[in-house]
Formats: sequence, structure tokens, C-alpha cells
Amino acid sequence: MKNIIISLLITGACLFTACNDFLDKMPDNRAELNTEEKLTSLLVSAYPAASFITMTELMSDNTADNGPLYTYYSLMVPQCYNWEDVSEITQDSPQYLWDQCYIAIASANHVLQTIKEIGEENCTAQKGEALLCRAYAHFVLVNIFCQHYNEQNSTQDMGIPYVEEPETVVFKNYDRGTVAEVYEKIARDIEEGLPLINDQLYDIPKYHFNYKAACAFAARFYLYYRKFDLTIKYATLALGDAPNEVIRDYLGDAKTSDLDWRFNHYISAELNCNLLILPAKSYWPIIHGPYTNGGKRYGHSQEIAKEGTIWSPGLWGENLSAYNTVFGDAQKLCYPKLGAFTEYTDKVAGIGYINIVYPAFTTDETLLCRAEAYVYQENYALALADMNLWLKGHTNSGVNISPDIIHNYYTQEVPSKKVLHPKFSINPGTQESFIHFILHCRRIETIHDGLRWFDIKRYGIEVVHNHYESSDDILTVDDPRRAIQLPAQVIGAGLPANPR
Repeated sequence: MKNIIISLLITGACLFTACNDFLDKMPDNRAELNTEEKLTSLLVSAYPAASFITMTELMSDNTADNGPLYTYYSLMVPQCYNWEDVSEITQDSPQYLWDQCYIAIASANHVLQTIKEIGEENCTAQKGEALLCRAYAHFVLVNIFCQHYNEQNSTQDMGIPYVEEPETVVFKNYDRGTVAEVYEKIARDIEEGLPLINDQLYDIPKYHFNYKAACAFAARFYLYYRKFDLTIKYATLALGDAPNEVIRDYLGDAKTSDLDWRFNHYISAELNCNLLILPAKSYWPIIHGPYTNGGKRYGHSQEIAKEGTIWSPGLWGENLSAYNTVFGDAQKLCYPKLGAFTEYTDKVAGIGYINIVYPAFTTDETLLCRAEAYVYQENYALALADMNLWLKGHTNSGVNISPDIIHNYYTQEVPSKKVLHPKFSINPGTQESFIHFILHCRRIETIHDGLRWFDIKRYGIEVVHNHYESSDDILTVDDPRRAIQLPAQVIGAGLPANPR
């Protein structure tokens, strides 16, 4: 057991968080008329106010070094790109993510404790949301700060503290446990909380763990956990009986080049494809987007776009027509997803924080989760149906694929195809070809979202980062840097550091 301060502000900060005009006025009824509504209001703080996107995109194969002729936004940017321990403490840093996740967990635990005290009769929906929030924050932490779950090593790999009670003292003993133990507790919270979710609790449920969003979270979690029956079950509940009616209209969006419209439309709660929409403090729009003040040293370059992401050749031909309208230049190509919203602390001086609003779960990514699960069950007909639906939403060329087409294409040496080194078996032939296809589509679907990093970890994909001042660096299969180092303050308080 190790002595660690998760955060001195965990108990109080979640109750008195200041937000800006855009982000603090969630479109719900917030009048605190009774105890149940106070719990509902507190649950706004049970979602992390930080995002992992900046760290994971910079560490992934979606980013290149464009050379010393260009600048970068902050020291954290090259540190992440070089897989170094991050020394900066900013609103995208490991320290900030760690603190904000545990603040969110503390809020959820306060709600759960209060429900125990007052009785659950009128608070079942709040209990369900609190359990899902607690599970989600721990899910983020374990996948960022630990090695990825696998049956071979996760009973020994260090996890993160799974906090289940409100903190009442400044110093408390915590143990990291194991990755396997963290996953077991996440599964328990999901299974207990999901049936309690009630979409009627909020005027606009998509800013909270509504039922479909909770199912999408469960689908992604169980995909990572390699429990494919449950992945398919929950993905199907999230997608409904007519998934073709709830996927994103990428082709329609691409018809306009109005950048502000695209940013705002992408995160709209009116879209069926957006299941959970969250705000976070992040400089990511400045770092990766088409802005000069973000610097161009590190970015999603045209070369990467042509080889592996939005402009890469695939079964659809040379280009995905949904990505014809992008912004930026050869050093930083940006598909318009995440715009910058300014939270001013001094409007006269123009001082404040940059925020993003992002869809944490979407139907399109959930569809790909289900397709991948079908592949491991060797149900290629259903996997093919999901993949053809995904292609329909991204192309206008009438592409329709078959298992033979997939297998023949991915037995070739194509730029988007990566060598896989998973700690589980993949059958050669059809199954392996389907996985390469799905991983390619996932990389495109989740561009700028940070999720590519977790696919890299799941499949042991080696990442090569080019350097202009030195030789290229390779993140090998078993490189310990795949688990981001714990914040220095946390290590200093006594929690064991990740190996280096």
C-alpha cells in the first residue's frame, strides 16, 4: 500500500467548479429543488474536464515531425511525440488528466454515498449515471497510464487505484492493483449501472450517460476486454434496429467548406450519430488545427494522410469522398471535427482557456466495434454488412465489398497495412485480412480523436517517428513507454512509477 494524494481538491472542487458561458450552462433543468435534483446537478462534475486526445494523437502514427523550420505550441508537444515523460503541467498534460479523472470519480462516489444514506427509491437513475461515470473515468486512466489489457500479463501489470469511496482525509493509502483487477471493477460498475439509466432524467440526454451512450461505452470496453458476445450485445443496443439511419452523414457534411459551421455541426446534439458529448479544457484545436499560432513542427501531415488516413488508398479507391474538404496545409491537414471555444477569465485582456466539445461516443465508431467482434466470432457475413454500411457513409462510389475482395487486397503490401503483434491469436487468411481492413477504417474514423493510440496498444503495432535532428525512433512491441508515466507529483507521493 502506498501513500498518495489523489487531489487536495477532489472533495471540494467538484462542488464549486467555475465554467464559461458556453460550457457551464448545460441545456437541462438545474434548479436544486430537492435532494434528488442536487444529486443530478452534482453529476455534471462526474465527467472528466480533461481529455487524453492531445497526448495520444501526438504519440500515435497520425503525427509527423515537419522539421526545425517550424515551431510548436508548447514543450509538451515534442515530449509526447518523443514518448518522453511529460514535465509540463497544462490542461492537456498527464497531471491534469489524472487530477480531473479522480475529481470526476470523487463526484460520482459522493453521489453514490449520498444515495446509500437517503435510500435508493427515488435515485436509481442518478445511481446508474454515477456508476457509469466512475467506470468511464477509471477506463480512461487504466488505458492511458497502464499497459493494455491482455490475458497473458494483466494479472501482473500494474493498474491504477480504483477509488470506490469518498475521500475524508488528505492522506490515504492506495494500491495500484493490477490491470485485470481494474477491468473487473469497471465491468461490475457497468453491469450494475447500465440497467438503471433513465433518459428522462435530462432535457438533453446526450450531455450525460444516456442509455445508448452507456451501451456504446460498454461495447468499446468489452472490445478492449475481448468479450465479444458482450461487445455485440451492447453495440446492437446502441445502434438500434436501423443503424443505417443513425450513422453520420459525412458526404452531406463535406458539401460545405464553412469551417465554423462544420465544427459546430460535428458536435451537434441533434445528430443521431453523436451519443455522448463532453466538454474539456484542451489546446488540441490549436495544436492540430489549421491555426498558425499552434505551430507546424508536429502535425497530421499530408504524407500521413496519403499513406494511412483520410486520403489513403483502400478498397474504396484512391480517396474517401467524405474527406475531400479538409483544412490546413502539407504540414497540418485537419478534418473539421474539434473547434476551439474560449473560456475567458478576463474578456478585456483576452485571457482565458481553450476548450473543446467532443463526441466521446458515436454510432460510427460503435459500428466498427461490432464489426471487429463479429470477425473474432468468424461471423464474416455480419461483419461485412457493418463494413459495407460504414463505406456507404464515407464514399459515393457505390463500393460494395466481399470477403474475397478484402482478403485479396490486404494480402498485398499496401501503405496503410501495419504489422500486428497482438498478445492473442489471429487466424491467418480471412480473419487477419478483415482485421487489417477494420483497423484501417478505425484509423480514418477516429482521426484527431485520440483513439488510434489504443488500437496501437491493443495490436502491438510498432510506431516509427521521424526526427530531423537525429535518427528515427521506434516504439517497439513491448516498449514500456506504451504506458504513459504517472505524474511526478503522484510518484513523489509514493505510488510506484511505470517502468522505464
